[in-house]
Amino acid sequence: MAVLFSLLAALSYGLADFCGGLTSKRGSAWGVALVASLAGAITVVATSLAVSGDPRTADFGWAVAAGVGNGFGTAFLYRGLSSGRMGVVAPVSGVGAAVIPVIVGVALGERPALMVWVGIALAVPAIWLVAREPDGLGGPSAPGGVLDGSLAGLGFGFFFVALAQLSDDAGLLPLALNQLVAGAVIVLVALALGQSWRPSPATVPGGAAAGVLGTAAMGCFLYATREGYLSIASVVTSLYPAFTVLLAATVLREHFHRAQAIGLGMCAAAVVLVATG
Repeated sequence: MAVLFSLLAALSYGLADFCGGLTSKRGSAWGVALVASLAGAITVVATSLAVSGDPRTADFGWAVAAGVGNGFGTAFLYRGLSSGRMGVVAPVSGVGAAVIPVIVGVALGERPALMVWVGIALAVPAIWLVAREPDGLGGPSAPGGVLDGSLAGLGFGFFFVALAQLSDDAGLLPLALNQLVAGAVIVLVALALGQSWRPSPATVPGGAAAGVLGTAAMGCFLYATREGYLSIASVVTSLYPAFTVLLAATVLREHFHRAQAIGLGMCAAAVVLVATG
């Protein structure tokens, strides 16, 4: 179940990034990220009316910490996605989001089986291959994409670690706080960099769709961490660039390269190894 929900989280994050990246090309990436965070908060609050919970003070503290990582990662991911082809920024962000929780999980005492470690070791280069831009095709946006991807991966890795610390009976309200804090961080980062954070009307539908999908992914990831190891859930969830690239290839008709096909095969093998291990 942990692997299944992690895969659902990866699918939802991939769809969210596709919607967010596509919408960010029509307006401010910061504005799209802000709309996504607010839409996510509204979705969580509406859902929480039907889901009971008993959050502790520590849960709200971890939600704030997760919101900082979420907002930081989302801001730079969307800026990177809006700067060029979607494959420029995705590989570095995916690797960072996978590696950081694995390090923390092992430090906290998680000991995955040998087969799982093989799957994890295979997943990291698979993420890179499936989402990277071949030499000569990255264009002028590639260096900026690497920087944005690195910052996004750092934020998402911290987000995954903090989110996994929520107690089993915390309910959904801490997740709403997480989304609101993420929105505030996005605005602060935009202001610090002198960027416009105000969304335009044309970007609201796409940003809202990305927010709802991202919230669904967050819920799936949280459930996966309760059913299994943080290290496993984070690696499988971090395969989300595969879905983003597949959508870019099928919907936007972006060229599908041999290295990406190899990476997709490695992603599938990594999931099988993690699941059977």
